Amino acid sequence: QVQLVESGGGLVQAGGSLRLSCAASGIQRSINVLGWYRQAPGKQRELVAFSTNGGGTNYADSVKGRFTISRDNANNMVYLQMDSLKPEDTAVYYCNAKDAITGVDYWGQGTQVTVSS
Repeated sequence: QVQLVESGGGLVQAGGSLRLSCAASGIQRSINVLGWYRQAPGKQRELVAFSTNGGGTNYADSVKGRFTISRDNANNMVYLQMDSLKPEDTAVYYCNAKDAITGVDYWGQGTQVTVSS
């Protein structure tokens, strides 16, 4: 059973930084992508960034140059370093794992990020 637990959210002023962490357990070899999504009030959940097992990364245009995703595969951790935060980055951030064989998406419980202006 895949379990994802996020931490590191909080309240920060615009221009500040936060680092989100996701501890993954029960990860099978078929899990080939780990990433972060976010959902703001009244909006759909959207991709923020993902990292593949092969080392590739991808970012939403809105966070390119400000956010960095990284992984510690030995400890099954994935991180999201968020710099130059903007009020529009305010959302609940979810850790995500994708199973390449079953097509199943696994989600964490989410962590709130609030950026004040």
